[in-house]
Amino acid sequence: MSLRLATFNIENLMNRFDFSGFRNELRQDRVLRMFDIDSKEDYRALEQARAVSIADDKRQLSALAIAEARADILCLQEVDNMAALQAFEYGYLYKMVGRGYLNKYMVEGNDSRGIDVAVMMREETRDGQKIEFRNMQSHAHLTYGELGLFTAEIAKTNVEDDFVFRRDCLEIDVTVGGRPLTLYVVHLKSMGSPRAGLDGRTASMPVRRAEALAIRHIIEKRFGAERAASKRWAICGDFNDYGERVMIGGDGVDGYTFTPVREETSALDVLTADGFAENVVERLPEMDRWTLYHTRGPQERHLCQLDYILLSPSLAARNAQQVPEIVRAGQPYRTIFPPGQEVERYPRTGWDRPKASDHCPVVIRLDMA
Repeated sequence: MSLRLATFNIENLMNRFDFSGFRNELRQDRVLRMFDIDSKEDYRALEQARAVSIADDKRQLSALAIAEARADILCLQEVDNMAALQAFEYGYLYKMVGRGYLNKYMVEGNDSRGIDVAVMMREETRDGQKIEFRNMQSHAHLTYGELGLFTAEIAKTNVEDDFVFRRDCLEIDVTVGGRPLTLYVVHLKSMGSPRAGLDGRTASMPVRRAEALAIRHIIEKRFGAERAASKRWAICGDFNDYGERVMIGGDGVDGYTFTPVREETSALDVLTADGFAENVVERLPEMDRWTLYHTRGPQERHLCQLDYILLSPSLAARNAQQVPEIVRAGQPYRTIFPPGQEVERYPRTGWDRPKASDHCPVVIRLDMA
């Protein structure tokens, strides 16, 4: 009896237009910066035309990536609301996978842009085992003070009553063929831009570390610190952090170089360093663990893992031979692949856009017996 579990940051699955870029250039699409737009009304009209023009191709590519993952349960990040998720499933996914992800779950979290985490699941696994929803719990309400996580580092950017999770830690209980499984779906604080003399990752690290500590607290409170290792649970989502990168040098003329680099610290350490959970993507070769290509130009390029499926020790041991898959055919053509990893892109994929997402889906087959 097996289950295919996946996570995917689907990148701004919206059913509304975001007009905040008229006053905030950080949220303004680059093509609109090419034009002198004097009025808010003109900006709204142009933004609507831009968003609609790219949405259809993008969502076809997103659906192709999900279809390739063949997941029974799919954890998503950056979903606007249930209406957007239903429209996407019916209008795009259904054409590729048929009567599939009828059961959908999400709760509005804390994100200022309104992007939330969500879960879609089939009624049964591909081999016919029933998937039954049991319970759902949001943890978006938890504060630094409530969890004892308000430190001097956190005080530089937050107050004690602020919410710990930038989005949510959505806890969902299911049974698969009668066996229990608990999912924790997360999307941690983004790295942001450099500030206060620090790079964005370092500056925002205390917030992500507090989120990771909160996840661990939730799990240990639920199952007990001594018993958590023996239970079936998985943490799925976009952690916006990495423990290693593949640095890219060179160019397309003289050839690219790929150099693996380990980081001294990561927010993930809270969950993995002492064996509390296993990052199953580390079962892949070092050069093949990336889920995102990052670039700010030729002087700053790397591949890294931002998207994770972390398994409890019990679930990891039960599936010690299972190796995850990373679906990369929805990546834009600007993504630089290490030798031997190139894939055939989906039709209509562009140099930078359209694309399935800037992230890649991660999926693993789990034995639930």
